[in-house]
Amino acid sequence: MVISMDRWKGKVAIVTGASAGIGAAIVEQLAEAGLQVAGFARRSERVEELAKKLSGKKGKVHAVKVDVSKEEDILKGFKWVTDNLGPVSILINNAGILQNTNLTDGETEKWKKIFDTNVLGLCIATREAVKIMKANKIDGHIVHINSVVGHKVPEFGDANVYPASKYAVTALTETLRQELNHLGLKIKITSVSPGAVATEFLEAAGWASDDPKMKEIISKFPFLKAQDIADSVLYVLATPPHVQVHELMIKPIGESV
Repeated sequence: MVISMDRWKGKVAIVTGASAGIGAAIVEQLAEAGLQVAGFARRSERVEELAKKLSGKKGKVHAVKVDVSKEEDILKGFKWVTDNLGPVSILINNAGILQNTNLTDGETEKWKKIFDTNVLGLCIATREAVKIMKANKIDGHIVHINSVVGHKVPEFGDANVYPASKYAVTALTETLRQELNHLGLKIKITSVSPGAVATEFLEAAGWASDDPKMKEIISKFPFLKAQDIADSVLYVLATPPHVQVHELMIKPIGESV
């Protein structure tokens, strides 16, 4: 099997949650591979800084202010990309959030935020990408950044609805694969499921700062790097047109989940 990103050079890719961590690492890799990359993020100024840093690469990075939990933002983002860069060939559904709450007396609003971003935002972005790929006869590739907790619920507290949102991503990956087959489309769909990754993700959820006990537990985790996940995304994108990596699970050595 020949692994090559050559067929994607000059093509358009959208990466959601592009301002930091895994998303930023993927943006950088795609730009190095020669793609036109639209980085969707609420903190678009961070993507603008990344674009400046990567100005000498083969490809180019474009910052697009999008809150993936809001359908209107996603639709505007896709329209901007189509109007200014062209039809999308690759969509990386990376945006995801975790909220520090629980199931037994948790906050409904926090649950909604998780599902709005991790599930509905992913579905809306996927729908828009498929529409564009289908209309332009593009055999594109959609990658969902999933999680190991989308396959097994971890044994520690306050995971609340986050594993359920990632189990949904696992089901949505297979459902989309079947739907694309039924429609006779050659668009690929891949789920990439990392274990623990050293990013701002847990801090943003309040896990590492609000609860000293949880902070101690997290400090003992083995971690992957964001670059490791970006490398895996480039691998699945670089497979030949007839090869579809349906699920890629990546864990750091020593992970217990």
